Amino acid sequence: MATKKSSGTHTDIRIGISDSPQELNIESELSADAVIAAVTSAIDSSKALTLVDIKGRQTVIPHNKISFVEVGESAERRVGFATA
Repeated sequence: MATKKSSGTHTDIRIGISDSPQELNIESELSADAVIAAVTSAIDSSKALTLVDIKGRQTVIPHNKISFVEVGESAERRVGFATA
């Protein structure tokens, strides 16, 4: 079984949805600045926010249901025993 090699860093996105106790967690190949620009554009234009995760799945969120967005870079996960 082959695994897809990643480019190294991904952006972790956590989105709070109004009227829902759960949050959406998305890992994307977009930069943090690109995610923030997409969220700002969706809210300003009153259109849905569409994000694509690292597996190519699309998530669409109505602009009026976004209560907060937390964006952070995540480093590549390492597997095994290694010393720095």
